[in-house]
Amino acid sequence: MAPALLLVPAALASFILAFGTGVEFVRFTSLRPLLGGTPESGGPDARHGWLAALQDRNILTSLAWDLGLLLLFVVQHSLMATETVKAWTSRYFGVLQRSLYVACTALALQLVMRYWETVPRGPVLWEARAEPWATWVPLLCFVLHVVSWLLIFSILLVFDYAELMGLKQVYYHVLGLGEPLALKSPRALRLFSHLRHPVCVELLTVLWVVPTLGTDRLLLALLLTLYLALAHGLDQQDLRYLRSQLQRKLQLLSRPQDGGAE
Repeated sequence: MAPALLLVPAALASFILAFGTGVEFVRFTSLRPLLGGTPESGGPDARHGWLAALQDRNILTSLAWDLGLLLLFVVQHSLMATETVKAWTSRYFGVLQRSLYVACTALALQLVMRYWETVPRGPVLWEARAEPWATWVPLLCFVLHVVSWLLIFSILLVFDYAELMGLKQVYYHVLGLGEPLALKSPRALRLFSHLRHPVCVELLTVLWVVPTLGTDRLLLALLLTLYLALAHGLDQQDLRYLRSQLQRKLQLLSRPQDGGAE
């Protein structure tokens, strides 16, 4: 076990890496497709059709490369979440197990974003080109993306962001308070075992709601949608627990206002 003084900087470094990666992911998934950050080559007339794209070696090579990057992220994100790997990392890294998982996930996502190859000459599934759609569809997509990201940040705060990032585990360890998960109810632990990611619907909105759905964006949206669908297994008991927790949070938020009115 590393000395307590070394645990805090390590956890903070993992948090900073994850936070920076999150900001970069917003740019990658929202700002670039919405604000025209993806270069076009020759306009719509220069793009291949779907059948021609399947015979274009350059397009297939780019898609295969992007698929490999996505699979690298999915395998890392899933493999390190298994009980076997978590037990191994906990044995050698102790309370930094969660911080290590967060850092590795951020690094894998950085690889995806930095080495992603766009396919500007590939076919598109849909594209808002004619007016008034060329003006209103990007605006509507922008509003939906802003709302989705605000919801994502709010939900992460409700789900104890410090614990998700591994900071709370180190804080509790330094103060001798034990493991944060040990203080949670069985219903909460059951929910966390079923829920891989708490912002599934909002992420799907970000992935699919774009003015132009090109070939590489379609690959990104399809694979991450499939991964999110397979990684979730919520049932009615989990949903009842989520509803009760949401009601409790709303009651806590309303108490100061009631006290001020008195």
